[in-house]
Amino acid sequence: MSSPKVVALGGGHGLAASLSALRLVCDDITAVVTVADDGGSSGRLRQEFGVLPPGDLRMALAALCDDTPWGHRWRDVLQHRFSGSGPLAGHALGNLLIVALWDLDPDAVSGLDLVGQLLNARGRVLPMAAVPLDICAQVALDAGAPESLTTIIGQHHVATTSGIVRSIALEPAEPPCGEKTLAAVWEADWIILGPGSWFTSVLPHLLVPELREALRYTRAKRVLTLNLEMQTTETRGLSAAGHLLSLQRHAPDVRLDVVLADPSVVDGADDLVAAAAAIGATVVVSPVAGRRPGQHDTLRLAAAYRDLLLT
Repeated sequence: MSSPKVVALGGGHGLAASLSALRLVCDDITAVVTVADDGGSSGRLRQEFGVLPPGDLRMALAALCDDTPWGHRWRDVLQHRFSGSGPLAGHALGNLLIVALWDLDPDAVSGLDLVGQLLNARGRVLPMAAVPLDICAQVALDAGAPESLTTIIGQHHVATTSGIVRSIALEPAEPPCGEKTLAAVWEADWIILGPGSWFTSVLPHLLVPELREALRYTRAKRVLTLNLEMQTTETRGLSAAGHLLSLQRHAPDVRLDVVLADPSVVDGADDLVAAAAAIGATVVVSPVAGRRPGQHDTLRLAAAYRDLLLT
């Protein structure tokens, strides 16, 4: 059996977790990465140079590095973060390298491909949109008055809000999506969405119109990997079923085939099964949690993906 073509959507540590597992299962992997980060090193470089925030792209590339001393060494170099109090403090070297390549050639994908070659990466990394994005959230600051909403702008602010996120939108509302990104989705056999920060890394993919259209009509099977922690800062009040209802509200025309969940998050199993069925999906329960709270075990997640993708 030939290796399936897999596209993994997300950002940050969640996407890195799925990529680390997928690379143990298949050879043809494309990561489609959110480009809304506005904090830390990525935010500084985005503001100074007007580029896509490189941090999540860098993390995806590092997760796909070749499993050899060469790949590991360059992964560590890419992930190295400068300390101290000078101008470089807090910057990851890989972010600077990616921005340098973009300064030489404005084609973002070409620069990412070059870094992938340096790592002998087991896959390709592409941006979710061709321009930097801002996340705009409608947030209830008072849980007792849910109708009283305020708007919070920026990924960092949304991820750390003390309120309850009701909905999100993108600015610009209709960002262009790169041809290579769309082609990867159209040609995929499987689409993996999540895990990751729900409102800032997972749902934004469904709000890029061209990408959402491709996800709606692609022949690929679509899998949502649920997070291990439901009640995070940005998902306060959302159960596992609530995550799916939130997805349906934001992208009512997108259907899923499988919802992959660890046993620890399916306490309300009937509610989760019903919410999954409403978007066309079945729930597959598999032990994928690691020893550290909130972190997937790479081998367990790889086994769950193997059972889905290769059977």
